[in-house]
Order: sequence, then C-alpha cells, then structure tokens
Amino acid sequence: MILEDIHSPRDLRSLPADQLPQLCQELRQFLLDNVSRTGGHLASNLGAVELTVAIHRCFDTERDRLVFDVGHQCYVHKALTGRQELFATLRQLDGLSGFPKPRESIHDAFIAGHASNSVSVALGMARARTLQHQDHQVLALIGDGALSGGLAYEGLNDAGASGEPLIVILNDNGMSINANVGAVSEHLERLRSRPAYYHFKKWYRGLFGKHPAQNPLYRFNHRVKTFFKRSIYPSSTLFEDMGFTYLGPVDGHDLPRLCNTLEWARELQGPVLVHVRTVKGKGCAYAERNPGRYHGVGPFDPETGVVAPSGESFSSVFGRKLEDCAAQDPRVCAITAAMADGTGLGHFAGAYPDRFFDVGIAEGHGAAMAAGLARQGMLPVFAVYSSFLQRSYDMLIHDIALQGLHVVLGVDRAGLVGADGETHHGCFDALFLPEIPGFTVYCPASFAELRRMLSDALFRCTGPVAVRYPRGGEGDYRADAGEDALACLRQGGDAAILTYGILVNEALAAAEALAAEGIQAAVWKLNRISPLDWEDLEPLSAVRRLVVTEDAMGAGCVGQRVTAILAEHGQEPEKLILRNLGKTFAPEGTVRQLWERFGLDRHGMAADVREVMAP
Repeated sequence: MILEDIHSPRDLRSLPADQLPQLCQELRQFLLDNVSRTGGHLASNLGAVELTVAIHRCFDTERDRLVFDVGHQCYVHKALTGRQELFATLRQLDGLSGFPKPRESIHDAFIAGHASNSVSVALGMARARTLQHQDHQVLALIGDGALSGGLAYEGLNDAGASGEPLIVILNDNGMSINANVGAVSEHLERLRSRPAYYHFKKWYRGLFGKHPAQNPLYRFNHRVKTFFKRSIYPSSTLFEDMGFTYLGPVDGHDLPRLCNTLEWARELQGPVLVHVRTVKGKGCAYAERNPGRYHGVGPFDPETGVVAPSGESFSSVFGRKLEDCAAQDPRVCAITAAMADGTGLGHFAGAYPDRFFDVGIAEGHGAAMAAGLARQGMLPVFAVYSSFLQRSYDMLIHDIALQGLHVVLGVDRAGLVGADGETHHGCFDALFLPEIPGFTVYCPASFAELRRMLSDALFRCTGPVAVRYPRGGEGDYRADAGEDALACLRQGGDAAILTYGILVNEALAAAEALAAEGIQAAVWKLNRISPLDWEDLEPLSAVRRLVVTEDAMGAGCVGQRVTAILAEHGQEPEKLILRNLGKTFAPEGTVRQLWERFGLDRHGMAADVREVMAP
C-alpha cells in the first residue's frame, strides 16, 4: 500500500511518477471505506483525487496557501497531509472536521464551509505576501458551482486587475450539488472544446525564457500573438477579459498534464486561471451515475451504494405542502439556491417547472428576485438553509422588509444541524430575523404545525414571513399548539420551561422526569418568535422561576427579548436561567451530542429547573 506511507506532502513529492496512478486508486478506496462508515461528502472528493495529488506535487502547502471553495473537496487533501488516521472520527464530536480548519493543520489555510469567497480570500493573502516581501504561491481552488455566486466575480474582477501572482484553479465538473444552471455554466461548456490554442501559447512563451514578460522582443511580439489569437478565436474568455491568463481546459484526471499545467501557471507570475475538467464521483460507478445523491451522504454500503432510508423530514413535508399550496393558488412559486433536493423541492420542480427557480449558489440574488416577484403580485417562497440565508441579510432588509413585501422564507436546517459543524449550524436566524421590522417568524415543532404555518404564511399573513424548521424528522410531539404566539403544553406551578421548535420534546421529557421527583414544571412553547409583545407573553407574568432554552447564540436571543418584555411591565421572574449556545460556535457532532454538551437536552433542562428551585 502506497497510501499508508504518505504521512505528509513531502512523501508524495518523493514518489516516482509511475506510482501515482496506484496512489490515486488507493485514495478512492480510502474515501469509500471511510465515508461509507461516517457519512460525508463523497462524489466531490472522488472527482478531485488527481487534482489534489497534482497540487501537492507542485506546491508546498506548508508555505504556499491553498484556499478551498467550498471545502466539500478537501478530504483527499486531509488524507495527504497527515490526517489519515483521524478519518474514523470524520464529522464526529471532537473529531476530524469535514471542512478545512487551520486549527487542525498548517496545511489548511482558511476555513471553507460556504461558497464563492475563495478568490477574495486568496487575493488578500497574495497582497499580504507582497506587502510583507514574502515568496510563496497562493492558490484558490473553486468549483464551477461556486461561480454562480456573485462574490466570486467580485474577487475575480479585483484579482485580474491587481497583477498579483495568484492561481485560481477552476474545478469544473458541471455540478454544484444539483446540476449547475445559468449562463456561466454554458460559457464553461463552450470553453471545454478549445484546448488547441493553449498548446501553442505554452510553446510561444517558452521561446523567451523563464521570465518572458521582461523580454523586449516578447512585449513587441505580444501584439502579434494577440492578433493571431483573435484570428483563431475572435472571442476571448470571460476570465481573460478580467485580466487572467487562461489555461485549459485540462483533463482533471490526467496527472502528467495537470502537473505540467500547474507548473506553468506557477511560472507565469501573474493572475492565472487554470480550468480543470473533472468527473464528479470519478471511479465509483454509482456516484458517477448519481453525483447529486452522493454529494453529501449518510453511512452507506460501499459495494452497492445503498443508503439507509432516512424517513420523512421537515424538508420533505415542507416541499409537499408547498405543492399543495401551488395547486391552490397559481401565484405560488418556489426559489432555491442550488439545493432543490436538500430543501425538499425536487417534486415541486417537476410538478410546476414554470414556477420553480434555481438561482445557483446565489442566496442574495434569490432573496432580491423574490422581492421582485412579490412586488409584481406573485407569492414567492425562498427555501434556503439557515446558515446560507446569512448571505442574504442586506436583501432581507433593503429589498424585502423596507417595502413590506410578502415574501415567504422556508428556513431549513434551523438550529443545530450536526455533523457539518460550525459553518452550517443555523444558530443566527432566530436572532437577526426578528430584529428586521415587519418580519413574522414561525417556529413549528411538528409536521402538523409546519403544514399549517406554511399555509398561514402564504394565505393569511402580509409582509415578510419566515417559517424556520430543523433538519431531520419530528419527535414525540406531533400536535398543533394553535395560532397564538404562546401555548402551554404542560401545567406546573413550581417552575416553567420556555422553548420553541423541536426542543419542546426535550422540555416535555424533562418535565416528566421532574414530576417523578415531585417538581411540577410547566412547559411553554413559542409558536412564533416574531412579533412578540406584552399581550402575547402576559400568561408568563405569573411564572416566578423560568428556564428559557434555545439552540441559538446568546446575544440577542429569544430568551433575552422575552424577559426584557416581561421586565418592562414589571413581571420579570424572580429566578431566571437563559440556556443557549452563548458566544461559542458549536462543533461537529450529532444534534443530540451537541444538545447534551450545551445543556439543551432533557437532562440539562431538568438540572436548570432544579437550580432555579434551589433556595
């Protein structure tokens, strides 16, 4: 086994070239063996094996800075940089992260969990290198799906004009999670058919030595070369118009050619874009056939690819209910940001293709487009993960709320989400959405509540509305607590637990356990967290001992707002515990493990009630 002897990129660089194909084969088997047990991002990593090997053959990531975008394709990088033995803990509590993390390794230059920022980050690093008179390379490895996000073009525009030595590697597999959409995807498809000119370009530059731009004859002949190029290809690439030297497209599974191209890019000493064409899921038949299914996957059978059924989820219930609403009203339309399947909209897309819009990895654009649809009388529903909604914050305020437009947000993956960790937990929307004037924010705790609240959001509310719901399925609580902002799920005169969303399951279990000890704890549930006023919360005025539990950050949390309203009316509780995530980014781990760590589970709630009961 070659891979077992690779403990750092130095070991990789010392390998004879004829051993590299076997190493790539072993890396693919390594991915299958490990991801099938832990779950994770499979297809994107299978497609990036040769590319990652080539990068580590040509660059030294202890000094050179490699910025991923997104980190879905970093597993091979981690395996080659001394972390093979940690893969049994991949995406688990206190284990190996599924994304690049500088705290794990010097080889991880930057955290990468969201898309489209790599060129901007890499340009900042390149400029810092120049200002500090250092000598190393800076690379941004970006997937073509991330090019559907506007931030990528802000970075490319500045980087191309900067003149900074910077290498952008475009890993083009025609996919983000679902198939790529839009004009950029079509532009890349055209580029894939035009490699011949660049063989000439490499030969031409080689005539003028190691630093051709310093040669007067090269500068004179540059005009001749440009004329020759235009006579063959009248249209330049988008990237060349931005100021990049464009190399490619290169077969991303041809290691010798990849290495040659990357070495040439390093020599050019300017902004270079290397266009690499890969196959997502490469080397695994079922992942190649269905790369979207094996993008992010739970544990599976590595021989057959069969994944254990996950059952019904809030996302799937949301999607089906939205279809029913669309059948009821032709104004209802759905928007997703490259996450049709993840947000439960796959069937909606098939049933109502004219009213389904996948905007790519462009959440800000999705929110602004929803505002335009609403302004013209449609009923747009933007289904988006909570952590990705953060990128739409300006549009939520300026384009939607400021005009009071009736846009509905389906905020998926709200709260703690588990194994994807700190970059993907939805722990901020419960803070910032209620602070935007005019927003109604619903928090269903069951499928029944989700169905009713989505219908209310579309057909009974006015202005902007968000319906926030967790990843996965419902718990034992499957009722509908009604339309009031506040509902009492269990009576009790000794103390009270207040929460929202699926944490009501833990609150009810805590109250049951406390009852066995002779402590009668009431359980109160917030059906919505915005708007909230005294009339909504007045039933809590009789509560003297209160525990408010939520899987959100502490500053500006719902508990703070609730108790501020009570205090404003002189009805603050005598004893109070606000239990939340504080100022800590939650790590990877199962949701239940994280609840336990932060004291948000039934045991933590019961302990908090005992504390407020203490004399």
